[in-house]
Amino acid sequence: MIINSGYMAPEYALQGHFSIKLDVFSFGVLVLEIVTGKKNSFRNGDHIEHLLSHAWRNWREGTAQDIIDPVLSSGSATEMIRCIHIGLLCIQENVADRPTMASVVLMLSSSSLRLQIPSQPAFFMSNQ
Repeated sequence: MIINSGYMAPEYALQGHFSIKLDVFSFGVLVLEIVTGKKNSFRNGDHIEHLLSHAWRNWREGTAQDIIDPVLSSGSATEMIRCIHIGLLCIQENVADRPTMASVVLMLSSSSLRLQIPSQPAFFMSNQ
């Protein structure tokens, strides 16, 4: 079954459960859309690609810089990769693994703050 939840966190999309981190998930999707310049689902050649899976795959393969929107090329690649990192932390499947919005604000405002390593996000779909 293929699920594209848009901005909905998995606990809400799949079970109708509210959590205090629903907004964190949505914010993470939005950050990834802004940094990549892509919608949550986009056409990649002959198939539809899902942004969360696309971002995770590139992060895991060490090619996160390749998904940064060329429009942002005059900005700091390090800052853009940090935003992808934060976006991935926000879209973790397990609610407990997502940061709070207060933590996200701190992560975005302090480049010296060390970030956790993200794990595979919610709704990951392999294209293989």
